[in-house]
Amino acid sequence: MSLVADAIWAASPSTTRGQPTQLSVDPKGERIAYASNKSIFLRSISNPSESTQYTGHTTQTSVARFSPSGYYVASGDVSGSVRVWDCVGEGATKGEYHIISGRINDIAWDGDSQRIIAVGDGRERFGHCITADSGNSVGEISGHSAQVNSASIRQQRPLRAATGGDDTSMVFYHGAPFKFNTSLRGQHSSFIYGVAFSPDGGTLVSVGADRKICLYDGKTAEARGQVGDGAHKGSIFGVSWAADSKRFVTASADRTVKIWDVESGKVVQDWRIGDDDAVVSIPDQQVGVVWPPRRADGTILSLSLSGDLNHLDPRQRTPVSVVRGHQKSVTAIGVAPQQGTLWTGSYDGRVCGWDVKEGVAAKVDGESHSNHVAGFAPASDGQGRIYSVGWDDTLRSVDVATKGFTGQVTKLDGQPRAVAGMGGKRVAVATPTGVDIYDEGADKVGGISTPFAPTTLSACTASSGSASVAVGGDDRVVRLYSSSAGARTLTLERELKAANADITLLAFSPTGKHLAVGTSAGKIVVYDTADYSVATDRWSAHSARVTSLAWDRAGQHAVSGALDTHVFVWSLAKPGRRVQAANAHKDGVNGVAWLEDERRVASVGGDAAVKVWRVEGL
Repeated sequence: MSLVADAIWAASPSTTRGQPTQLSVDPKGERIAYASNKSIFLRSISNPSESTQYTGHTTQTSVARFSPSGYYVASGDVSGSVRVWDCVGEGATKGEYHIISGRINDIAWDGDSQRIIAVGDGRERFGHCITADSGNSVGEISGHSAQVNSASIRQQRPLRAATGGDDTSMVFYHGAPFKFNTSLRGQHSSFIYGVAFSPDGGTLVSVGADRKICLYDGKTAEARGQVGDGAHKGSIFGVSWAADSKRFVTASADRTVKIWDVESGKVVQDWRIGDDDAVVSIPDQQVGVVWPPRRADGTILSLSLSGDLNHLDPRQRTPVSVVRGHQKSVTAIGVAPQQGTLWTGSYDGRVCGWDVKEGVAAKVDGESHSNHVAGFAPASDGQGRIYSVGWDDTLRSVDVATKGFTGQVTKLDGQPRAVAGMGGKRVAVATPTGVDIYDEGADKVGGISTPFAPTTLSACTASSGSASVAVGGDDRVVRLYSSSAGARTLTLERELKAANADITLLAFSPTGKHLAVGTSAGKIVVYDTADYSVATDRWSAHSARVTSLAWDRAGQHAVSGALDTHVFVWSLAKPGRRVQAANAHKDGVNGVAWLEDERRVASVGGDAAVKVWRVEGL
């Protein structure tokens, strides 16, 4: 038995309101690179379900740029470090260099893929120029009095470079080594968010918060004037050139993306992102844009503040597709049996439904949770619903077929710890004061108050509609309750006091023959529900809090995840036989689930990605 990486369904790019997000594509126009949490993702443009992840950074990442050769990526983080790494092979780190004492906002490569300019928000300086292979200094970034937001290097000789920052100045450099040449302060009246040389090196463009688009000579930095005065109604956060150097595209907080003709200075195509033009939609603000080269379809990629990547075709007036996902740590996972959909919820309250075959996500329509999604529970009677609970203290239901919230919102008595489906169209929710029971309409119909604070629960439904409910308490005791079909209360049947650490997880097998108990110490004990004797206590490879466990349909194998970042698949018949996906998720694994084919498992965690693992040799 072995566990093999099958797919990474990437997280969405990290965004910040009022700040540009830099995007990059490889020279072939096949992959996009972006920063998300503490990782860098390289994602296929044509098939977004294909991606790779670089996890070498130890702090929040901020930018990633492909080298012109296409063999390396330079990425920066909020600590001021830049890493250069292989993006074709195994992702080995070529070098790590500390540039400034603050956030790296942008990185630029020269045409030879030898030199890098990294800029940002430092204390002693706002950027520096180094060699990619050794980190040796090959110039200095000067002339700015505030953080630098963007940098660009002319790809032809003589080498030129430009930077733009919050001090409203666009600084021009001659190189190499790069030295200050001139500072243009009169062109912009507010923050400069983007600068970019055209691919042929003939023109330089700058954009900013003053909604202006300024053009300059690529060799001399002589100002050529402005275009599109007043065309954008919000800050312009991004600019990118077409491969022919005759057009460029801009992205703005007014939710629009516009293609400009350089010679005429006029808009030749534009898109407005979002559903209703009359409504101000902050999540639809466009904070980044990139125009991939060498693509027959001419695709343009723009980034919404919500993290959605919009695929735009210049021949069409609406986005061809929108690639969605999570920006924040994914905190819950659920599977609706026989529906082919994987449900995930994140720390910011976003709920997504993933098509398991295609590996793409759809954002669940309707009013979602306002923060941390704590758990999912499919309806036990197969009525086509899945229930979710969140730290906004609400219970909500999702229609599986339409991938939309039903509109039923139930206020809970306290912060939910766990949710589980019961027989008779009932749902049990554990709160700090007890266990509440809700009907299919999410109306509270009963429950029990407990002298202990529940930490987790699990339920198993018999064919008669009766249910067994296991509740873990803060006193490290597992209590087993029974509930007949349609009953509105729970009856205590048994107590298990074997745990020597806080109980963090309970999971009945689908057959109801076994109950797995996970603890904060990383140990998992499995009980035989016939007499609650210990079936095995050898599932103890985790070294931190067990956060999730899921059984296969036969109840013979289980997959678990923990804060130690590892995923394990266990065998009940051979307890000592286990397989591991080490370091599966940066910052810990928060959820695991078996997919419908029973040959793959999915996991989610602090890196906001969904990962699929193939289990071989079962």
